[in-house]
Amino acid sequence: MTTFEERATVHAFRDDALGEHDAVGLAAAIRRGEVGAAEAARDAAERVRAVEARLNAVQLHVDSPAPRPTAASGVFAGVPTFVKDNTDFEGLPTGHGSAAFEPRPARRHAPFTRQFLSSGVTVLGKTRLPEFGFSPSTEYEGAEPVRNPWNTGHSAGGSSGGSAALVAAGAVPIAHANDGGGSIRIPAACCGLVGLKPTRGRVVTNAQSRQLPLDIVSDGVVSRSVRDTAAFLAAAEAHWRNPKLPPVGLVEGPAKRRLRIGFLVDSPNGVTADAATRAAVTDTVATLERLGHEVRPVELAVDPRFTDDFLTYWGLLSFLLGVTGRTLGTDFDRHRMDGLSRGLRAAYLKDWRRTPGVLRRLKRTKEAYAASFRGLDLVLTPVLAHTTPQLGHLSPTVPYPELIERILAYVAFTPVNNVVGTPSLSLPAATATDTGLPVGVMFSGRPGGERTLLELAFELEADRPFRRIQDL
Repeated sequence: MTTFEERATVHAFRDDALGEHDAVGLAAAIRRGEVGAAEAARDAAERVRAVEARLNAVQLHVDSPAPRPTAASGVFAGVPTFVKDNTDFEGLPTGHGSAAFEPRPARRHAPFTRQFLSSGVTVLGKTRLPEFGFSPSTEYEGAEPVRNPWNTGHSAGGSSGGSAALVAAGAVPIAHANDGGGSIRIPAACCGLVGLKPTRGRVVTNAQSRQLPLDIVSDGVVSRSVRDTAAFLAAAEAHWRNPKLPPVGLVEGPAKRRLRIGFLVDSPNGVTADAATRAAVTDTVATLERLGHEVRPVELAVDPRFTDDFLTYWGLLSFLLGVTGRTLGTDFDRHRMDGLSRGLRAAYLKDWRRTPGVLRRLKRTKEAYAASFRGLDLVLTPVLAHTTPQLGHLSPTVPYPELIERILAYVAFTPVNNVVGTPSLSLPAATATDTGLPVGVMFSGRPGGERTLLELAFELEADRPFRRIQDL
């Protein structure tokens, strides 16, 4: 741990079985017999205990995970990891980050859990998230927040904040995350990680998502290397592949093909990015041009009502949870939901008659998105409109009208991909000089275009290696 005058950084890297390996590297060491899977799980558990008091990232820790001989040949065989606590893992409670009910043990694995386990990972427990994944910061009304390992006074992002904090701190090399409005890409940007939101339908869809009028949620991982994210996607595809999408396969490096890339630095809904975020995008543009790609400004002409419509849909989800919460626990009480959840629900009930029009307009967003991609392969934007805030700025204790204004001024780029269902990738790009925190940029692609995203990510990672927390 390194202490600075104005910030504290915490990490778990040490000379043990995990070393400085990413997930692919650790799995290779296990296959070669250099370390054992049980040894890796033990050392990861020790790393988690070493940082958890500072990070508050873990919801449930299993010190003695059950062996999984059927997945012994998976690409991540023996690699310790965590599952986000909004996804069922047989025998473990699923709390969804909420104090509104007492979770009960899951009777079976969620479909994505089975897909993730097919890669061979060893699950050590579950990571924390803000209530029902609604917030872009993993904070609570009555509990300690998840802290960013790069600067513990700041947010780790959300909603996959617990997973991102553990991976960034080196406690585990890879962890489960999911994304319904930016919840993979936001914490990846906050914590200096790689975060890919796959195309809708690329990985198996959980039952809850299938019941939504518009499925905006995709499962995936956060990782410290591009090759880990690429290996995860290939392993997921080996378990189950959607025949309606082009196969990705295993991406192992950059392509020779030069791309046509559009970029914008301010969001389509009028939110202006701050100076550090703008600099991260423009510096990335310069790098892309130096590497031979064609880069030009582009506009994403979404419906001017998109932000209000997405907020209404967000409120609908909170309302539905309040109605169906007893399926999570018989003691569910919607009045015990946090301030953000209650505010979203109340705002929806004022405007619920707009729902049919909202859904129609959101579903038409794919037309504007497709139009912006004419003549382009990818689009580059910020992940977030400003750098990672201090803890408390996005707390659910902030009065709802002020909190929602802050959220909309922060999360101004990511939701479009959830509505359209297209793939989107957050990569570390810069460092905020005042806080020492990472700043991410985002590349978005066409439906099924994960291979192009990963190939470019490999090229950028090789040209400008990602900053390492253990070097501070």
